[in-house]
Amino acid sequence: MKQNYAIIGLGRFGGSICQTLVDSGQEVLAIDNNEERANEYMNVATHVVVGNAQDEMTLRSLGIRNFDQVIVAIGEDIQASILVTLMVKEMGVPSILAKAQNEYHARVLEKIGADRVVHPERDMGARIAHQMVSSNILDYIELSEEFSLAEIRVKNKKFFNKNLLEMDFRQRFGLTVVAIRRHNGEVVASPAAEEIVHENDHLLVIGNTDEVDLLDEKLNE
Repeated sequence: MKQNYAIIGLGRFGGSICQTLVDSGQEVLAIDNNEERANEYMNVATHVVVGNAQDEMTLRSLGIRNFDQVIVAIGEDIQASILVTLMVKEMGVPSILAKAQNEYHARVLEKIGADRVVHPERDMGARIAHQMVSSNILDYIELSEEFSLAEIRVKNKKFFNKNLLEMDFRQRFGLTVVAIRRHNGEVVASPAAEEIVHENDHLLVIGNTDEVDLLDEKLNE
């Protein structure tokens, strides 16, 4: 399901999330106070704004409260991170994901209302581990304790040259295919049920983490 995301901060972490969400067909507003950094994502994000997210009027003018999820990906400035998270929460955003620099920062973010707090360095360990034990999973992001986004390479002949309807992804695996990345680099966002899957295509799927693991096993059968 297509959703609207706002990302505040376009450092390595925020930029990576921006690219992944756009590749999966999502609508993304990207905000950064550094013009040079913002310009790097002009052709990536749906909308890019150069502005100070610590200014409440700026956030209100952008309609932040209308977004399904806001990602506060501000870098080293812990004070700014806390202030922006608090303002976004008070504006009524339904879901807030915030980046923490350390455990103390994480506890403060949780207390002021962040729905999920991530530690990029720690969470990267989980992604690397999944890639190490699976020949199918190319990338893996835990969106919450229960749901994950994974990029999976199709190498099993049983899946070659079949469309998504024939593969019956939603019923068999409980997963939604949000994008297909072809072996030639073409990206098909929000693919139709009739979209054909070919050998070595990459499927970007979202759903329950257990179901993602099940799909990984099925691809090896």
